[in-house]
Amino acid sequence: MNQLFASGHVIDLVLVVLALEVLVVRVWLGRHAALPTPTLMAGLGLLLAWRFAQAGWPWGYVALALTASGVAHGCDLWRQWRAR
Repeated sequence: MNQLFASGHVIDLVLVVLALEVLVVRVWLGRHAALPTPTLMAGLGLLLAWRFAQAGWPWGYVALALTASGVAHGCDLWRQWRAR
């Protein structure tokens, strides 16, 4: 278990689970089901930033992933606020 976390492969595993979640929701609810896309994109951005940082990628990639995550989170908050 230590190796899984130390190598960063746990992030890869979570990314695969996230992709499977999207597929299952699409199949279960149908093609026209509304996915919580901004929420998923915010999580994806955070996971990618974490993976980039752990893999030693240049800081620009980490910053880009964090920025994308922040924008997606802002869109999600805006969507929820407007729904009230």
